[in-house]
Amino acid sequence: MTEFARDSNGEPRPADQSGAAARNTSIGRTDAEILLAITDLILAGDSLRELFENLAPLLQELTDCTVVSLAMYDSSSDAIVAHLWKKGQEKAEANIFPVDESPSGWVWQHQDVITIPDLEGETRFGQAVRALLSWGARSYSVLPISTANRRFGTLGLGRNAVEPEEARDLDYLARIAQLLGMAMENRELQREWEERKNAQPERRPEKVQDKQVLSEIIGSSGALKSVLDYAAIVASTDTTVLISGETGTGKERIARAIHAMSPRGDRSFIKMNCAAIPTGLLESELFGHEKGAFTGAVTQKVGRLELADKGTLLLDEVGEIPLELQPKLLRVLQDQEFERLGGTKTIRVDVRLLAATNRDLPQAVSAKQFRSDLFYRLHVFPLHLPPLRERREDIPLLVRHFVGKCAARLKKQIDFIPDEALQVMMNWPWPGNIRELENFIERSVILSDDNRLRAPLDELRQEKSVRSSDAEGTLRDRERGHIVEVLRQTHGVLSGPGGAAIRLGLKRTTLQYKLQKLGILRGEYLD
Repeated sequence: MTEFARDSNGEPRPADQSGAAARNTSIGRTDAEILLAITDLILAGDSLRELFENLAPLLQELTDCTVVSLAMYDSSSDAIVAHLWKKGQEKAEANIFPVDESPSGWVWQHQDVITIPDLEGETRFGQAVRALLSWGARSYSVLPISTANRRFGTLGLGRNAVEPEEARDLDYLARIAQLLGMAMENRELQREWEERKNAQPERRPEKVQDKQVLSEIIGSSGALKSVLDYAAIVASTDTTVLISGETGTGKERIARAIHAMSPRGDRSFIKMNCAAIPTGLLESELFGHEKGAFTGAVTQKVGRLELADKGTLLLDEVGEIPLELQPKLLRVLQDQEFERLGGTKTIRVDVRLLAATNRDLPQAVSAKQFRSDLFYRLHVFPLHLPPLRERREDIPLLVRHFVGKCAARLKKQIDFIPDEALQVMMNWPWPGNIRELENFIERSVILSDDNRLRAPLDELRQEKSVRSSDAEGTLRDRERGHIVEVLRQTHGVLSGPGGAAIRLGLKRTTLQYKLQKLGILRGEYLD
């Protein structure tokens, strides 16, 4: 008899998670580690059979099953091609079944989970059941391998016992199938990008240079050019992009360039800094609210998602979104729909999502501070911006650009930049990256009283001297500097999940007292 994972209303339901947790603990692997392992194995295999023979031993280890099946739909024959692998066997065996006569075919058509607790009593899928029994399986579960955009196939897992643990552990198996789908989609996207790159290798740099919006992204280093090339490739799609990098590396500039080069370039580009908005208002800012939804909601408000309809939404500092809000964002990514706060009407949108963060999100996932399923949805196309210290050859270009920009704004004429100043600036690590360099240049232009740049190089030399020796400077100076740096990273947000107080391990009131005691002013950590 066939069983389906459904609730009392007949809708698919998540299975009990206790078995999943026990399995995950027993194998000692996090979702991130499993995804990396699966992705590596998928990339290592060219053909479907080779891919499966690489994956099967890992899947057997993760699920402790006897038989593993990876099935794909063949449109030319309207059949299911299932590769079966048995524990201890090196090679997989290919079997072809009509779509309507196999569990994999049913799952492919309905995109739902099916569990057969006793194969000997199953009469619906005759040929496929006989093949599984001959391989030693007594029970069988099949799950779809798919993403929001693509269907790839099915994952089947059989055990040599009736009513196996799989019947109670479908949530864990569904997670593995989800990871398989994500890894396969990443492989297909990678291949598409490579094909596009190889088809027009000489035109890609021109495509980047022709975009006016990229004129503000200064640099000629290989590291930066690689980022710009990939940004130009992904811009033409609606794929979610996760832009990572240290604070001040220009993540928003890259996001704006991706939007400008996309088919949505003439539509709205909406930015939302998740770290700068108080936690209590974040949901309202993102989804909007109805009149009377909460105290102070005197009118209806349209959220950032609606404002970005048909355009692009950038979630800056996405790692600071509270855990309780993350499932709602995940739903938007999956279904492109949501409800306003205090409302019941479902609103559908067509939004391209870009996300940026300076946090180590895989580490946050491991620490249970960020949902793994949301991370994988955001991590479809990652772009990492290198820090300025890793592209020092770009510093002279950036210096000249910022000098010209600041001089024009301040109505000054600066024609000469001393070589000594450029050398000192190239040797400085710039922990605040491009933003720190731009502020330093503006200060230098202000101090210049003729056509020669008068950069306060002693500031850099003195800071380097202080950093080089822990013995120099008082404890008060080091505490003060640390607090200022954390406040810069949080954009001045004191409280909340991503606020400075949490990162420093202090109460908000204690942090406010320290700011007053140490004489830290807002201008020191906010531009």
